[in-house]
Amino acid sequence: MDFVPFELLEWQSRDDGAAEFSLADSGCQPVTMRELLGDGGALEQLLDTPLHYPPERGGEELRRLVAEHHCGTADDVIVTVGAAESNAIALETLVRPGDHVVTLSPGYRQVWGAAVNLGARVEEVHSTPAGGWRPDLDALRKAVRPDTRLISLTNPNNPTGTVLTEREMDEIVAVAAGAGAWILADEVHRGTELSTDVTTPSFWGRYDRVVCVGSLSKAFGMPGLRVGWLVAPPRILPDLWRRHEYAAVSTGSVSMALAEIALAEGTRQRLTGRYRSLIRESWTWLREWADAHPELVSVVEPQATALGFIKYHVDLPSVEVAEALRVRGGVLVGAGAHFGVEGHVRITHGHDPAYLAAALERMARVLKELASQEEAGGRSGPPGQK
Repeated sequence: MDFVPFELLEWQSRDDGAAEFSLADSGCQPVTMRELLGDGGALEQLLDTPLHYPPERGGEELRRLVAEHHCGTADDVIVTVGAAESNAIALETLVRPGDHVVTLSPGYRQVWGAAVNLGARVEEVHSTPAGGWRPDLDALRKAVRPDTRLISLTNPNNPTGTVLTEREMDEIVAVAAGAGAWILADEVHRGTELSTDVTTPSFWGRYDRVVCVGSLSKAFGMPGLRVGWLVAPPRILPDLWRRHEYAAVSTGSVSMALAEIALAEGTRQRLTGRYRSLIRESWTWLREWADAHPELVSVVEPQATALGFIKYHVDLPSVEVAEALRVRGGVLVGAGAHFGVEGHVRITHGHDPAYLAAALERMARVLKELASQEEAGGRSGPPGQK
């Protein structure tokens, strides 16, 4: 059986940390253990954590805290090894070979690739920068058929940072309900809003065939814990749980203990406030850089996330541009093709100012070189050649 790799992660892993500047991640500066635990009793709480097998679907208190943050109740929640496991077991539960699956593009393509690997027939509905990366609801209505099994989306969107309006969410639910299709909503970037402190609404509770995915990796700045979760209807929870047992048995007890600390009300607000403060400042630096180089790049302002989906103004495939940036400039970015769109690269701007400024300066230099080669009538060598 042919296997479609997860191109974005394959691309990142090939670099293996060699790039001088890594802007290919999707978060911001991570939280340290010292920042999380502080000077109070959290460290003692952690030191008293028994290192036995924890409850497979997550402890009652952690699931309660997840439900409080994400919507639903503790009984609706399964704690997983990151959102990656959540997406994987949701697809394995809901999709069979030959099923019709619709994904919104550009988007984080784990679900797209995993559905293809399950033998599904996957159809993409594209949005465009000219439309402000808003979802094309007319195209979605045409794509969804009576036999459509699942609609997959990310909200806030990765890589564009678009946040769906309440009307758009209701329209998507109506389209899904008309076909009896499931909605798989990857909501890991909730809490990363740039212009408001109001957390993006969830799809949970809008329809009886919704599965929502979240994690501590983005708004909480804790990707190294590998803690994610599913919020799902009772009728499919046992099937999800059985697949979770095969995939991971459970999330680690230390990770879950730290997750309880992070999701406690005061700490939760402190961590999400930290993240928003960082990315609001760093977005201004990225916007100023783009404004200073209109001949090289342009960007649609995101509503959330630490991401910039940068349109570059040279006529080259995005993987070639990303390779040139990596080899010539020492800057690792995500290629637009890895999100279903050409002519763009994805970067994270959630870094300290000196690091980000140096990386963007390198990017501008390489893009100028590529533009000069294009004006001269061709490339002087492969994009990776200095």
